[in-house]
Amino acid sequence: MADIIRPVILCGGAGTRLWPLSRKSFPKQFVPLIGGKSLLRLTLERVAILNREVLVVAAEDHRFLVADAMAEAGVQGAAVLEPAPRNTAAAMAVAALEEADPEALLLFCPADHHIPDAAAFAQTVRQGVSAARTGSIVTFGIVPSFPSTAYGYIEQGAERTDGGWQVVRFIEKPDAARARQLILGGRVVWNAGIFLCTAGTLLNALQVHAPQILQACRQACAAVEEEIGPTGHRFIRPAPAPFMACEAQSIDYAVMEKHVGMVMVPFRGQWSDVGSWNAVADLSAPDEDGNRIEGQGVARHSHNTYVHAPHRPVAVLGVDDLLVIDTMDAVLVLHRDRAEQVRDIVDRLEKDGSPQAVTHRKVARPWGWYDTVDAGNRFQVKRIGVRPGASLSLQKHHHRAEHWVVVKGTAEVTRGEEVFLLSENQSTYIPVGVVHRLRNPGQTELEIIEIQSGGYLGEDDIVRLQDAYGRAVG
Repeated sequence: MADIIRPVILCGGAGTRLWPLSRKSFPKQFVPLIGGKSLLRLTLERVAILNREVLVVAAEDHRFLVADAMAEAGVQGAAVLEPAPRNTAAAMAVAALEEADPEALLLFCPADHHIPDAAAFAQTVRQGVSAARTGSIVTFGIVPSFPSTAYGYIEQGAERTDGGWQVVRFIEKPDAARARQLILGGRVVWNAGIFLCTAGTLLNALQVHAPQILQACRQACAAVEEEIGPTGHRFIRPAPAPFMACEAQSIDYAVMEKHVGMVMVPFRGQWSDVGSWNAVADLSAPDEDGNRIEGQGVARHSHNTYVHAPHRPVAVLGVDDLLVIDTMDAVLVLHRDRAEQVRDIVDRLEKDGSPQAVTHRKVARPWGWYDTVDAGNRFQVKRIGVRPGASLSLQKHHHRAEHWVVVKGTAEVTRGEEVFLLSENQSTYIPVGVVHRLRNPGQTELEIIEIQSGGYLGEDDIVRLQDAYGRAVG
């Protein structure tokens, strides 16, 4: 019988390098970047070749985005919800502790990589099983195609009889001259951060190299809470206090760079960590001038320029080597050489208190979405979409009143003691302090326009009395 490999998807990244498309509230792994699918969904579909039973480690705030992606990819399993980000060492530790069998093979994959050839990837992973079964931690290195300064490198040593190579050392991201030197030496691969080992092997390595991280994660996993989400996937919540006390370290720094017995198996297929706008641009085919255009972009007398314009026409004229990214509420223009510095802009926007640093105008919710169309002194206008069968929480507001106008579908409205239906072009009014709920009883998406008015319109002016999605009530 073939060895069973359980994929573990590490989904905790913030994705600020792809701002303004990716933001902390909606990181790049959830953005539909390729063929209308998110990188997380593509990752889940890719590992499903090996096993449809997966474990995802993600942030609490993203639990329903994860559940939706799992349902769309047709995979089963659970999501471990981190109460706070603690980097990959803690994420991998809680995943290994969640696995009851110490001999179980775990494949750790980032959620935000793009590997088009799923079959070749699965075949490469299976080549690492023999080494993993003998107690090694197997890493999958990407055969480099150019001297990149954006990736770390792995220096390979002697070839093994099981198809892998001994790892000599991990090398931090080099400068351009060092990268060229490494490539010319012919003994390096890019570090993709993909690992295969048994749960027991990883826990033993953590005990040797990062015992404090392992101890904190053991304490957190000793008192987990579980629930079943609306899509049927399990949510596993480690105890917050010990997990948040855990030191934040990458698995490379905490374990892999120190561990004896690392084995590398090379992957020769196409791979991208989609880690910068240059990497995103490279996913599109260039025209005769080297321009790469998505959506409604237009380029004239320009060269080697990328335009991302899904919402409206964006034109560039007489420019070279630019990246132009347009979203509904923010625009980024930068030189290709500055693609690795986008997070500096995000840091500045956060310092200035700009909401665009963290959230999109259109925000995903477990019941659907809302889009803030306009806002001003004492008013705010939103489009709200509610999935079939879904409902918002039973709630009230202390500071605002709301007008609802149905523009598509049918709404079931709870307003105080009343419960009634509204069809398209019908409306209702929710006074300040009145308990209310919006539900979609139909088979198609419900869309309404909500007009808020009042002295304070923040999202924290919501008192939830009942909620189907496990959010705070009271």
